[in-house]
Amino acid sequence: MAKNIPTLYDWIGGAGPLKQLIDRFYQKVPADPILAPVFAHMSPEHFQHVAQFIAEVLGGPSDYSTHHGGHAEMIRHHLNRHITDQQRQRWMNLLLETADELRLPSDPEFRSALVAYLEWGFSASRYQFRPPCRDSCYRLSYACLELGCPRRPLPAHSGRGIM
Repeated sequence: MAKNIPTLYDWIGGAGPLKQLIDRFYQKVPADPILAPVFAHMSPEHFQHVAQFIAEVLGGPSDYSTHHGGHAEMIRHHLNRHITDQQRQRWMNLLLETADELRLPSDPEFRSALVAYLEWGFSASRYQFRPPCRDSCYRLSYACLELGCPRRPLPAHSGRGIM
């Protein structure tokens, strides 16, 4: 019998814990010397959009696609932002530190999948603008991670490691 594998959205605990993660993360950003300049002129709605996008790709509701145009639109918003590797790494580390602070799941299976998604998300927004190869390819799935999307290479390892 096949195991019922939860989505990462379910694994994190759904909308409540994800909203707490994003809210707390963006509370920390203005004090961070590396990230503060990147987000200095972002509207408060941006943070809600980030939460909706992450929820959707982790297997939650499709609110981001319904209200904001989906993955292709997210890519368009990040084109020519000139995000540096230092900013990318700090964004990821601060988000993961915040997840630890909030005591979100820290088991290796969850964290390795979350880190893989974050790495993929950054590489997609920084280096390419291609529509998904399948309607739901931008949603994190084991098939895309294990088999690879034919139009998107798997991300390079960040060096963060499995938590």
